[in-house]
Amino acid sequence: MILACHQPLFLPWPGLFFKAMQADLLVLLDHVAFPMGTTWVSRNRIKNEGGSFWLTVPVRKKGRRNAPINTIEIFNERDWRKKHYSSIRQAYAHAPYLDDYLPFFSDLYVQSWGKLLDLNTTIFEYLKNALNLKTPHLFSSQLGLHERGSNLLVEICQRTGADIYCTMAASRKYLDEGAFEKAHIEITCYHFDPPIYPQLWGEFVANLSVLDMLLCCGSKSCELIQKSGLMRT
Repeated sequence: MILACHQPLFLPWPGLFFKAMQADLLVLLDHVAFPMGTTWVSRNRIKNEGGSFWLTVPVRKKGRRNAPINTIEIFNERDWRKKHYSSIRQAYAHAPYLDDYLPFFSDLYVQSWGKLLDLNTTIFEYLKNALNLKTPHLFSSQLGLHERGSNLLVEICQRTGADIYCTMAASRKYLDEGAFEKAHIEITCYHFDPPIYPQLWGEFVANLSVLDMLLCCGSKSCELIQKSGLMRT
C-alpha cells in the first residue's frame, strides 16, 4: 500500500491533490506542531485584478507555541469570513464555473468556526469531491503516534500497513532513508510542475489555491493535475 502524508492546509494548492492521487491513503498530520511563522495551514493565495493575494484565517497564537494543529483556535473577533467570501465573489465574478462552486463557499462562510482544523477539513473534503478524488484520508491523531521526524513517518506506515511511502522528490533529502530501509518500507518520489491553465486577470500566476483552477476550468481540473506530475523511483 502506498502512503502519503501532509499537513491539513487551508484551501490547498493543486500539488497536494496530485500527491493524494498517487497514494492509496493520505494521512493528514494534525497532531504535529502548528508553525509559528507564516504557514499554508492558515492561509493561501487566490487571484484578482491586482495579481495574487492572500486569504488568511486569523488564529490565536499567544501561549500556543508547539501546540498541535488540531488544537488551534480561530480568532473570530476579526470579521475574516465576510472578507474571504467578498474577495472570492469579486475576484471571480467573471469566472466560467463560479456558479458551480460558489454555493459551497456561501454556506461555508455563514457558519461559525471554532477550530482551524474543522474549517480546513471541511474545505479539503469538498475540494476532493470536486476533483473526483477517491483516495481516502485519515488524521495522524487517530493513530496513537509517538515518534518524530522520519521515525514518525515510518511509524505511520507501520500503523496503516503501508509498505511504500510517497513524497515529493525535493523532500527526499530530508528523510532518514536508513529508518525506512530498516522497517522494509520503500520510498517513492514524484515531481510536480504546476499546470498552466486559462486564468482571469492577465499574466498566469502559478501555485495558487486549487480553487482558482476549479473556478476557471471546472471538471477539467482533475485531468490537468494528473498530467502535471511525474513519478520517480
